[in-house]
Amino acid sequence: MPLRGVAPGVPTDRVHLPRDVRASLDTGSDGDTVVVACPPHPQHGGTRHDGRLIAVSDALPDRIDCLRFDYGPWDEGRGERTDAKNACAWAAERYDRVALFGYSFGGGVALSVARETDVTAVAALSPVARLDDGTDVTAAVSRIDAPLWVGYGTRDDTVNAEIVAEAAREAGGTVETFAADHFFVGQEAAVADRVAAFVDG
Repeated sequence: MPLRGVAPGVPTDRVHLPRDVRASLDTGSDGDTVVVACPPHPQHGGTRHDGRLIAVSDALPDRIDCLRFDYGPWDEGRGERTDAKNACAWAAERYDRVALFGYSFGGGVALSVARETDVTAVAALSPVARLDDGTDVTAAVSRIDAPLWVGYGTRDDTVNAEIVAEAAREAGGTVETFAADHFFVGQEAAVADRVAAFVDG
């Protein structure tokens, strides 16, 4: 499949999606797979430039691209889910395989939209159990029809990712724990390697 009009190995910020959403496409080759990466909470500084999203993008093999996007105007989780769906739709028009990844709030977004989109895999790092609009992420997990991975830090006192992880276990997903807090300081690369290995598997 020919590359989508961008030079291999060059990140581009020229991707524009509905709701005035900007995205960066990190491309490595003429691969047929892309990971759509959902950032953490936008009202707490979450953007596509989050270190955990960049670490995952860097850890992916060259044959897998990464689309990191910002959310549009804040909409309590509803619009942010729409942004993730639009990013997946954009990716599906250009790639044969689309996977989802999200961190924190973005993990909740990724899990809640995975059941409504045609994705080949979904991975969530320290996902929230509930979005601001009341969306129950743990309930969504049981309806995901794709390989599922949830990772969280055992010292995380920022979100209750463990309850989402338990739902993932019950749904037959893979759960990994890390000796870390919510932010994985100093462990971004190691965690990203695990996410990349799951997506590539």
